[in-house]
Amino acid sequence: MQRSFKRSGRKDQVNPKLHVRRDDNVVVITGVAKGKQGKVMKAFPKLGRVIVEGVAVVTKHQKARGQGMPGGIIHKEAAIDASNVLLVCPKCGKATRNARAVGADGVKSRSCKKCGALIDA
Repeated sequence: MQRSFKRSGRKDQVNPKLHVRRDDNVVVITGVAKGKQGKVMKAFPKLGRVIVEGVAVVTKHQKARGQGMPGGIIHKEAAIDASNVLLVCPKCGKATRNARAVGADGVKSRSCKKCGALIDA
């Protein structure tokens, strides 16, 4: 008798929509890098993770792979969970959650919960 294994875990149930996008300024709200600010370099909506510039820097020992790619110790940013970052409002400069604002033309855009300024404008 064959046994069927169900895939368990949260990865299948995660909503693939993030509250931050690439090039957003964010602040880390929990973890080792708490309080650090940086720009989102890359977002992974299906995994619910983001790479923030200057946050979660890891060391990688890379082997030389030919003349054009020398080996050595490389420092690069690792992905952190998107729930650990908050968007920084460009107007008031505070960490804020997103709100939805519908413009006069009917287009939805992100806005600051604290000051009401449009973020996507």
